[in-house]
This record gives sequence, structure tokens and C-alpha cells, in this order.
Amino acid sequence: MLSVVAGVSTFYSCNDDDSTSGSGDYTYKVRMTDAPGPYSAVNVDIQSVVIVDGDGNTIALDTETGVHNLLDLTNGADMMLASRNVPDNMVSQIKIGLGTNNTVVVDGVSRPLTFSAAGGAGLTINVNQTLDADEDNEILLDFDANSSVQETGTNSYSLVPVIRRVDTSITGSISGTTDNTSLAVVTVTSVTNVRYTTGINAAGDFKVRGLPPGSYTLTVTPILPLLPATQSNIVVQAGQNVVANSFTF
Repeated sequence: MLSVVAGVSTFYSCNDDDSTSGSGDYTYKVRMTDAPGPYSAVNVDIQSVVIVDGDGNTIALDTETGVHNLLDLTNGADMMLASRNVPDNMVSQIKIGLGTNNTVVVDGVSRPLTFSAAGGAGLTINVNQTLDADEDNEILLDFDANSSVQETGTNSYSLVPVIRRVDTSITGSISGTTDNTSLAVVTVTSVTNVRYTTGINAAGDFKVRGLPPGSYTLTVTPILPLLPATQSNIVVQAGQNVVANSFTF
């Protein structure tokens, strides 16, 4: 587990093999997905995406700036957030600049989502990723809204970002369906009590990605008075998706 340098996030990562810096032309893309929580919308104001290469140089990527609703990125969906050809084969950090127009919609009402970082620097994520020449090098960041939005008082909310790196080559996933298409939360818990969360789309489908190989317990928690439903002992393997039982409430 790696701590975000800004001190406001947690970033789970598997580092690539170390390599000396190279020179050339390397395509680098930053994609974003979401593990949502029980909200109608979580709008994040992204102003910039910058990388730091192996020599400490800062490179601004071509970024889809603006306000993005994280809850649009469910059931395995993601978006291209930033990309650019870069001259170095090592990416040591990703820096995401956030603006002030962050909001959360609760019970149909939009509320300010306060974000603060040391010196207003936004998010700095340690990745230590080695790039391959003549390939589309990508990184997928899972912005966990369920854990990132914290209620700090009556109708007061704070954004404390929790971001996971999803590496599909060494992790697996669990997908499933439910007849409850309200604001249910899907939680996958490992035997060591590491939790991963997601939501469901309008069709009642869900998918949790970036799961290290192992055994998991899946819980679907609908809105009260409905009670949670659980499936245990789901074995996940690298590069594979496990289809869970269908949940009926």
C-alpha cells in the first residue's frame, strides 16, 4: 500500500520491474474508472494531469479537463482522462490537479464537496511504472467514491480521495447482477479484510476490478429496510472474471 504524497488519499499498487531511464517516444495514457457509493452523483473537477518521469522532469498530459461524474463509470466502464507521447520510459508519479467545483448529490440535492490538499497541490500518486516503446502504455485509476466522500456534518461533505491502480494482467474481477437498481453498494472483502466497493448501473449490473488473486466475500447492501445479501468463498484468479450469483431482494 502506497500513501499519496498529498496526504489525503490511499493508493494500492503493484510496482513494475525497475529499469533505467531510456530515451525515445513512449505513448502514455491515464484512464479513470469508479467504485461509487450511495449518492446520485459525485462530481469531481479535474483541471490537469501531470507526470514526473524517471529523471524528475514534469510533463503535462493532454487532459479531459472539467467536471466528471464518477458514477458514470460503473460496471467496468472507464474514460480516457489524459494521454501524450513522452520521451522517458519511466513514470514515477502522476499528479492530478483538482478545482473547486466538486459536488455530491444526496437525496436529489447538490452539496459542496470540500477538497483540501497540502499547498493546494492536488493529488500526487506514486506509480513507478516502466513503459514499453512502440506500445500503448496505460494506467487505470479506480477512484473509490464510496470511501472518498465523507460526511463531516449536517449536509456537509469532504472529498478525501481513495484511488486504486487496476492492473488487469495480475488481478481479476467479480461481476454480477441484482434486481435492486436503487443506490445499493457492492462490497468485496478479502480474507485479510481489505475492502473494495462499487455500485450498480441502471440495469442492475456491477463489476469490481483490480482484485488480487485470493478468496473474497461479496455483499450487496441495498437501501433500508432491505437487508444485505452475501456470497462467500469467491475465488479470484489473475486475468479472469468470476460471475457471482444473482441477487434478488
